[in-house]
Amino acid sequence: MQAFLVDLENRPGALADVAEVIAAKGINVNGVTGATCGNGGRAAITTEDETATRAALDDAGVTYTTMDVTEVPLAHRPGSLAAATRRLAEAGINVEAIMPTGMSGNDVTVGFVTNDPTKAREALAAVGSAR
Repeated sequence: MQAFLVDLENRPGALADVAEVIAAKGINVNGVTGATCGNGGRAAITTEDETATRAALDDAGVTYTTMDVTEVPLAHRPGSLAAATRRLAEAGINVEAIMPTGMSGNDVTVGFVTNDPTKAREALAAVGSAR
């Protein structure tokens, strides 16, 4: 799975504009997270159709990059996120975005968007079954 990291202005409607571009092509958004800082921000978006999403964003002139998502189930208990992110840090892996992608029992599946998904899967293998 890939995440679209969309650059946004920090203004009302910026995310709505991008969401409407995707929706206009009949593409379902599966996950989204984001934050602003100063005058800008970034949304990490996953969809059911990456090829169509790429075309829709390109056609609209939206600035974005794509990065692989590494998913890992984390136990619903204090410290599980801390352990996962510390493993990534110790492996020299930068987290570009993080989003919940599902739940199963007491585990929450977390998607990490990183600068090195192969190393991320290796680093996270000890805290869950990274995929």
